[in-house]
Amino acid sequence: MDEEAVAHIHDGIRLGRKKERKKAVCSTTDGPRDCHTERSTADRERPISYGIALGRIVLELFADIVPKTAENFRALCTGEKGIGPTTGKPLHFKGCPFHRIIKRFMIQGGDFSNQNGTGGESIYGGKFEDENFHYKHGKEGLLSMANAGRNTNGSQFFITMAPSPHLDGKRVVFGRVIKGMGVARILENVEVKGEKPAKLCVTAECGELKGGDDWGIFPKDGSGDSHPDFPEDADIDVKDVDKILLITEDLKNIGNTFFKSQNWEMAIKKYTEVLRYVEGSKAATENAGGAKLQPVALSCLLNIGACKLKLSDWQGAVDSCLEALEIDPANTKALYRRAQGWQGLKEYDQALADLKKAQEIAPEDKAIQAELRKVKQKIKAQKDKEKAAYAKMFA
Repeated sequence: MDEEAVAHIHDGIRLGRKKERKKAVCSTTDGPRDCHTERSTADRERPISYGIALGRIVLELFADIVPKTAENFRALCTGEKGIGPTTGKPLHFKGCPFHRIIKRFMIQGGDFSNQNGTGGESIYGGKFEDENFHYKHGKEGLLSMANAGRNTNGSQFFITMAPSPHLDGKRVVFGRVIKGMGVARILENVEVKGEKPAKLCVTAECGELKGGDDWGIFPKDGSGDSHPDFPEDADIDVKDVDKILLITEDLKNIGNTFFKSQNWEMAIKKYTEVLRYVEGSKAATENAGGAKLQPVALSCLLNIGACKLKLSDWQGAVDSCLEALEIDPANTKALYRRAQGWQGLKEYDQALADLKKAQEIAPEDKAIQAELRKVKQKIKAQKDKEKAAYAKMFA
């Protein structure tokens, strides 16, 4: 394997290069564009996951077929070309956001100057020509140039999240994801306003990998976690449910260690990793291994709910407990913790309903009884306050 160019989101997004000789096939949606002719305003939203690293994407560049396009991307990853003559900004993807996301289609970035789809330039100064259309947009995970029409390639690029044959002959495919497709899928699924991510998704570091370099797929968080963050990056058969069970138990134990030390964010990270492996295995086996993996998934969802409560992320706690209840509708821990989340959201009637159901299942549970009394007091106080307000209004 030749050297590989790299970029990365927070801790990740490695973008790469290798001489690729396999042909892609083909197959759908509305085209990525370098928006120089369609101006938009830059977002100033909070960072994704509050600045937590998502991971790394490693891409292979097709330098034998599209050498000029591949070299443009490689040099923008390293930042070695200095300041761009057109933009007056460093020719570098570091700090550059993914500014445009369309689910089941693509994620787009590379506007290092304006960061909103209206800027960027190539290492050759301004725009350069379409090198060739040898590779087709035939599958997910392909790296292609965004443009504003023929021969207008700059720095903006996109990664396909589905086959998109209508782009063939219009956009230059110059690489593919070889590790980190799970990171791309997380980006694909962030909340958007129109086509703009509601949360800032940033390439925090980027560069070039040489032969023999560590691709950075394994966690380096000091936790002892020896498993890639995403199952598709692990050299394992996700259909082997027993193997997945061993991995998920190991990850859950690491999460529990963080939980005990009250490192709630890292505990959530590890429990979420467990859920990725569970979902990956269930999808590969068409849910055949689901029953075996449900207990570990349930445990992690309950623990995520508890962590979210500690972080005052009330909606997150409610959502995690809802998932837990989909596995076990009579789980009193899930009902109890969801009730606490509802209280944080000041949805006291919802909390009361959950606690009443929990009490029906476990009538002797003193914690449920105490929480039930507390919620009833809050409802009474809320009603008394409303009565006083109405009395004052009509006095």
